[in-house]
Amino acid sequence: MPDILSTDLLLFIAVGFVAQIIDGALGLAFGVLTTTILLSLGVPPAVASAMVHVTECFTTAASGLSHAYHRNVDWRLVARLAPAGMLGGAIGAYVLSNIDGSVIAPFISLYLIGIGCFILFRAFRPKWPRDVRDWIVPYVGGLGGLMDAMGGGGWGPIVTSTLLGRGHDLKKVIGSTNLTEFAVTTVISATFILALGWSELSAAIGLIIGGVLAAPFGALVLKRLPVKPLMIAVSLIIIVTAAARLL
Repeated sequence: MPDILSTDLLLFIAVGFVAQIIDGALGLAFGVLTTTILLSLGVPPAVASAMVHVTECFTTAASGLSHAYHRNVDWRLVARLAPAGMLGGAIGAYVLSNIDGSVIAPFISLYLIGIGCFILFRAFRPKWPRDVRDWIVPYVGGLGGLMDAMGGGGWGPIVTSTLLGRGHDLKKVIGSTNLTEFAVTTVISATFILALGWSELSAAIGLIIGGVLAAPFGALVLKRLPVKPLMIAVSLIIIVTAAARLL
């Protein structure tokens, strides 16, 4: 694996910064973007996912606190998402540490493309409001945690896109999933460290620096922009990134 820390520190600071701006504003894409870059450098899937999640322990904490400050968080939604997401994440990290998770990647990508198209459709249609007690919330949290750990990214695309597709408030969903992701990614990181050790994970320092610097700006972008353009942007990012991984 290339010595990322010494040769590409500035590049990964930039990658972490841009990816976290997108993730903080739209509730997805940090894991997908950074994992794709790490895999292109020859990093093994389990190590790439572990590096991303160690980084996200810092970026999601900063982003979640920023969203809470800007009142984008629904705490009842967080309480329903977090336990299932943490359990799914621990299972996914353990499985990926022992099995190649790339086998299921095409199926996840197809699912995300479908969700992205549905959200794009919904952006131009009247809203169908859903209560936070929506029965699917814990289940989508568990699936999001599982796929996030196994794919190096997926919490935002799966959880955010599914809840938006079911009619939940966009800004509350993005803020709540960002904050919940801190708990989920901490459990995933701990599982990876126990299974793989700390070897090579320190290379995530560039991503951490860039992501933490960008975190406050994502929440500010979300607070200032109107809902419809955000939904269109969310859908397009889901479709493009999922199609790229599929191809």
